Amino acid sequence: MMISQKPARVSLENVNHPGKVTSADARMYEAMKRAVLKSLPKTSPGMTVAELEDRVLAHLPDDLYPGGAKAGWWTKAVQLDLEAKHIIARVKTTPLRLHKV
Repeated sequence: MMISQKPARVSLENVNHPGKVTSADARMYEAMKRAVLKSLPKTSPGMTVAELEDRVLAHLPDDLYPGGAKAGWWTKAVQLDLEAKHIIARVKTTPLRLHKV
């Protein structure tokens, strides 16, 4: 008899809602986190969220994000989490720009 395991989960924070934590798939999160950190520059002014959403696609594994499916939601969720954890920062311009800390 085969026992199915639940997928590993991570806790996502949100810089806009301190103290609120959401559970998410760990594999999807880690793949997007790697893609975001590979894509973002180290210095200000950084890049816009739209530019980031375009750039991460080249770094995502096709088995988790076939054809970029769900990449937009995951990019935003990971962006907000990494901001809450002070791994990336925003420059308050219009449009908003991001860079690594």
